Amino acid sequence: QVRLVESGGGLVQTGGSLRLSCTASGSIVSINTMGWYRQAPGQQRELVAVKISGGSTNYADSVKGRFTISRDNAKNTVYLQMNSLKPEDTAVYYCNGYFRTERGPRLYDYWGQGTQVTVSS
Repeated sequence: QVRLVESGGGLVQTGGSLRLSCTASGSIVSINTMGWYRQAPGQQRELVAVKISGGSTNYADSVKGRFTISRDNAKNTVYLQMNSLKPEDTAVYYCNGYFRTERGPRLYDYWGQGTQVTVSS
């Protein structure tokens, strides 16, 4: 099993910054992707940013130029630096990853418990 633990959420004013962290632990053999999703009240969960093991990244159009995803492979940790935050960024942010574990060659995806980000206007 793999456990994802997020931290760094909180309350910030419009234009402010936050940095989210997510650390994976458990029977990890390798990491394929790690990234961030978010879900606002009454909305579907959506992709925010993802970093693939080869180094490429994908961002939602709504966060391009404001958010930066990075990964520390030695620490099995992914970060999301969020700048110029807007009220519409308010949501629960979830860490997600696809891992190869000691169970075998298949990739399994796991989710963190979520961390609340609230941007006040």
